[in-house]
Amino acid sequence: MSEKYRLYIDETGNSDLGSSADINHRYLSLTGVIFKLSDIEAHVHSDLEQLKIDFFGSHPDEPIILHRKELVNKRPPFSVLTDTGTESAFNERLLELLRSWDYSVITVTIDKLEHNNQYATWKYDPYHYCLKVMMERFVLFVRSKRDSAGDIMIESRGGREDMRLKKSFGKVWEEGSDFIDKDILHSFLTSKELKVKPKSANITGLQIADLIAHPAFKSALCRHNHETLPDNFGGRIAQILEGSKFYRSKSGSVEGYGRKWLP
Repeated sequence: MSEKYRLYIDETGNSDLGSSADINHRYLSLTGVIFKLSDIEAHVHSDLEQLKIDFFGSHPDEPIILHRKELVNKRPPFSVLTDTGTESAFNERLLELLRSWDYSVITVTIDKLEHNNQYATWKYDPYHYCLKVMMERFVLFVRSKRDSAGDIMIESRGGREDMRLKKSFGKVWEEGSDFIDKDILHSFLTSKELKVKPKSANITGLQIADLIAHPAFKSALCRHNHETLPDNFGGRIAQILEGSKFYRSKSGSVEGYGRKWLP
């Protein structure tokens, strides 16, 4: 294989169907960011590390891990962002990196309330449902690249959660899906195991997925509801994703490719 891709996945929301009537817990959204591993090695990792060094004094022995919620709330070690000038400079630098890097994004969102309403007896696990749809699109992406293959990585959520995610991945690997035969999955995915790494591992792709997952979900929600993107920093990230980063069909369509709404 001439090129190896990796899909780094982060989530927004939770998979609990019982909480779907609560507007704050109605949706589960998985966002995957696809990088060539050669690009991560060549410059993306060093680009992100330099950003952390320049603004937060990150050190190789104790690397700072970027996390969207902590950045937004300006919690240590990100408290320097309470200075508006520093925050503005950091935001512009991050946006420029998100524009310049070569990557593709897939966001799969499920409306759990609508899922409950449509399927009174069939209660598909929302996370498994979203992951299967994500895997389908990742395989289609890799298949469109000549002599390429890929694998999938997520951030560890803890023992029980990690086992659930690995089980979901393994089920799709063993059975395939309604749209992609398992033999095709095996041809383009290099591992039958889902890669799970802790936050402390300082995985570049997982940190980028964490930064864009919420803006990508907002993009999906706004487009589904025929609304404009929010006029904030997350909205600016969403504009970048919509402009050139969402995976799209040969004709340029994002819907159904880089964005998928369920059910």
